[in-house]
Amino acid sequence: MIEAFSKSIGPRDATVAFVSEAFTEREEAVGRPFFGAGGQELLRMLKESWDLPNAYITDVIDGMWPESRLSPSSTISIMELLLKKHSIFMTSVFPFQPQPNGSIEDLCVSKKELPEGYGLPPLKMGKYFAPEHLEHLERLRQELTEVNPTLIIAMGNTACWALLGATNISSIRGTVTTSTLVPGCKVLPTFHPVGVLRNWAWRPIVSADLMKAKREKLFREVIRPEREVLVSPTLAEAESWIQEYIVDANPPLISVDIETRAGQITCMGFAPRRDRAIVLPFWLPEQGIENYWPTAQEEASAWMLIKKVLEGPWPLLFQNGMYDLQYLYKMGFRPKGCLHDTMLLHHSLFPELQKGLGFLGSIYTNEASWKLLRKQEGLKKDE
Repeated sequence: MIEAFSKSIGPRDATVAFVSEAFTEREEAVGRPFFGAGGQELLRMLKESWDLPNAYITDVIDGMWPESRLSPSSTISIMELLLKKHSIFMTSVFPFQPQPNGSIEDLCVSKKELPEGYGLPPLKMGKYFAPEHLEHLERLRQELTEVNPTLIIAMGNTACWALLGATNISSIRGTVTTSTLVPGCKVLPTFHPVGVLRNWAWRPIVSADLMKAKREKLFREVIRPEREVLVSPTLAEAESWIQEYIVDANPPLISVDIETRAGQITCMGFAPRRDRAIVLPFWLPEQGIENYWPTAQEEASAWMLIKKVLEGPWPLLFQNGMYDLQYLYKMGFRPKGCLHDTMLLHHSLFPELQKGLGFLGSIYTNEASWKLLRKQEGLKKDE
């Protein structure tokens, strides 16, 4: 087993820890993570996102070139100074280059090759890390436990697998959560810088994640916005809520969203404030509920509440509202104040970025990842 800290770099009391996947050929030769083209790009993005001064950065980036006039040992020494100055620790899940092809999948076996009681999730469908490599999880845990950083930045699917037990990086990146490997440590997943070099469209996304990391490294807690959402109201509760938070409050803006299935609206939500929202259900197929409201009269009354909100004097905000409006028009509603659409507003500012709700949530909010929430055992609807 590789001794802890023997192939990592940075101070052992760092505020931030970057975790890579496995060594490239260059990193294998030097014996340090992020020492190559990916590390160069990471430093460039950190310089931009964290507004770091030029001291040492240019020398380290230049020293990472194989043909550099600086020796690897000299570059490592300068990099140690840089990382100490900015309280950054860097390590890797597997501090060696996978063989024979340098691919992380070289370390994997099929499910039928696993011993009984293996218990760890696959890296991808049918690909499990071979048991002989799992000792590095304990080494990684020891390193991060001793460093005890305020924030761990998991770069790439393998780092997410080790730290969060999840590998759907495209779905969970950008949102902070607590590590399953190092209890109590906060993790922010994002794409690996080598992945950025292969897919340049990821660069602004990683830069945005690093901007969030700059804020998150100031405190240890995973802080979520406080929200109150009424999700299973009686008709009387719904009427009282809409009267208090919408009719009487006359909000400057109301967020509107619908969920659909099989060509029907299954539920509809309104949020007149960032900390208050209501969901009016009608059909809950995942729970086997065909009619949420006990009588046709109550359901009709619930639709009339929706009509009151949609056709009231207040401005409305949608996410991909053209989709929602086609359903609302079919139901006979004529919303009057369709003022904004978050998808279109975001797309007008950043046309090169994704514009789905999950992506917008990862960029603009501090909410938990939708995908991670679905995997939490025991999570109930009213939570």
